Amino acid sequence: MADKQARNADTGAAVAVDDPAKVRNVVLVGPSGSGKTTLTEALLAASGTVPRAGSVVEGTTVCDHDPAAVRQQRSVGLSVAPVLHQGHKINLIDTPGYADFVGELRAGLRAADAALFVVCAAEGVDAATVAVWEECAAVGMPRAVVVSRLDHHRADAMAEIAACQAAFGAGVLPLYLPAGDGLVGLITQRYFDYSGGHPPKIGEPDPADLERMAEARNELIEGIIAESEDETLMDRYLAGEEIAEDTLITDLETAVARGSFHPVIPVCATSGIGLAEVLDGIVRAFPSPLEHQPPDVTTPDGAPHAALSADPAGPLAAEVVRTAADSYVGRVSLVRVFSGTLRPERPVHVSGHGLAERGHEDHDADERVAHLYSPLGANLREVPYCVAGDLCALTKVGSAETGDTVSSPDEPLLMEPWAMPEPLLPVAVVAKTRSDEDTLARNLSRLVAGDPTLRLDRNAETNQLVLWCMGEAHADVVLSRLRAGGADVDTEPVKISLRSTFTKPAKGHGRHVKQSGGHGQFAVCDIEVEPLPRGSGFQFVDKVVGGAVPHQFIPSVEKGVRAQLQKGLADGHPVVDVKVTLVDGKAHSVDSSDAAFQTAGALALREAAANGHITMLEPLEEVAIRLPDEHLGTVLGDLSSRRGRVLGTEAGEGGRTVIRAEVPATELVRYLIDLRSMTSGTATFTRRHARFEPMPEGMAVH
Repeated sequence: MADKQARNADTGAAVAVDDPAKVRNVVLVGPSGSGKTTLTEALLAASGTVPRAGSVVEGTTVCDHDPAAVRQQRSVGLSVAPVLHQGHKINLIDTPGYADFVGELRAGLRAADAALFVVCAAEGVDAATVAVWEECAAVGMPRAVVVSRLDHHRADAMAEIAACQAAFGAGVLPLYLPAGDGLVGLITQRYFDYSGGHPPKIGEPDPADLERMAEARNELIEGIIAESEDETLMDRYLAGEEIAEDTLITDLETAVARGSFHPVIPVCATSGIGLAEVLDGIVRAFPSPLEHQPPDVTTPDGAPHAALSADPAGPLAAEVVRTAADSYVGRVSLVRVFSGTLRPERPVHVSGHGLAERGHEDHDADERVAHLYSPLGANLREVPYCVAGDLCALTKVGSAETGDTVSSPDEPLLMEPWAMPEPLLPVAVVAKTRSDEDTLARNLSRLVAGDPTLRLDRNAETNQLVLWCMGEAHADVVLSRLRAGGADVDTEPVKISLRSTFTKPAKGHGRHVKQSGGHGQFAVCDIEVEPLPRGSGFQFVDKVVGGAVPHQFIPSVEKGVRAQLQKGLADGHPVVDVKVTLVDGKAHSVDSSDAAFQTAGALALREAAANGHITMLEPLEEVAIRLPDEHLGTVLGDLSSRRGRVLGTEAGEGGRTVIRAEVPATELVRYLIDLRSMTSGTATFTRRHARFEPMPEGMAVH
């Protein structure tokens, strides 16, 4: 790590951009192992941003600076790496490809104006990548495809291009094809020779290459012309007219920018093949922030506000897309400025609303920004300002959490948070010692502030601290960060909150009589308990006659019964869905009191439980599982083994099936892991509490 920090410090000075038209924000998307981080590193070295490319295996890349990423040899968080090319600033947003870190991917999509899908030439296209492609298509985000790792021993660029066309649909066509030690441009019919590394030498291609690529070139030209606004172009082309290169390139760039055409570029990061073409394509074809409508905003109290634009002179509106902790500078907030200009030594308003269910309480605070930085991985390089459309980092803004809006105190604004997946893997953590508890609490507060996909649940019924994570890899990163922060923690089996109820009517007699020489205690009550339908809650009825229990003490009996119901009976689990009727009792003119009748009510309930039948209730969850049809039988069989009740199946989007079922929560603790294993990571599910139902007799109670 020391070597890595030294190399990061050897980066060039940051450049502040004045014109949003000179900015390109590009998120790199693709499965884990496709080569996103390696490609980013190669682009950094090719542009001269860093003196040499780092290695994922050696843990020396700019983007994978997190210790967990170095240890796992894969990205675990979003990272920004700006490069300068042809007078433009390209913010490369490297995101993790593993499903557990989809929250980081969603943040990257929010910060970007276009997406570069990176797929390995030897691996095909996985379902998760297709799902992200469809997500980008739904919002019209421009996309291009990089077929990476051409040097892989199983690489087949043509097969991978065909796989991308089959997976991503219409409009996916190659601009270049591999030939020898470089690429041949299908439009220009020029050879880009990378035998000497980057930049390439441009020359004439081998005639044999042009012959074998003729069909691909014709298909590309027809695809570009089909997207052209010039309706005469297709007729001219079909009539045999040679369309000018400049016309084709202009129409191509327009089609890419509006998200209807998706070029494919083969790349080899180690030899440099395709790097110049990727940079040129980003600058020329991807849109600037001026062409991307910012998210809608309101005032913090929900009042509507006029739509924003990427105007450096407009009202300040920025969003925290990631929050991290640095051991030297503290909290670091990565910010995308959508409108206005962010400047140091100025007050800002930080507003966060709408994520209370994730542990992020609504908050508004005015703070002062001391410095602005251009992030290059973990390295922060100070800049004098950050205009609309650009990305920057803020430090020591204590109230800022991921998803918060940063605006002017004179005109505070609020952006609606982006959609976040629900964490579905519970992990119970416990501090090893008393001194670790305070450290654990501080670290958890910091982690939850920075990670909206992490939910903290302090379960008072089970006395457990439960972290809801996106999967095992996410949990591993969270635990490692807790321990790195000085908290020595262990994990323990997750306990499920159970309930109990009466199965038949019962009677109870509560007698609390004590004489201690002074003021005594006297209270007697008789109750009848009846079970109620599931979900009815608790009912208390007073049927005392003749004033056997004085009127002022009847609420005391109810209070004592309620407290005992919440505390539980022999099993210690709260009692629900019962009706308690107070039918008789006795009181003393001097020794009776509120406390005495509370105690008597609790004693009566305990006696009724001893005389009647108590059954355990377990929470039942309603789940919706979205999966490919080929895994339908396996998942249905597994649900049956988990005591699940299938409610039905229906056709979902993208040729998938949705299974709706009810499953006991005790069977879902590790279901996320098991479902991924059964379906090779292609299935997802959601869950919500339905109700409590009786637990089968003989089952172990935790």
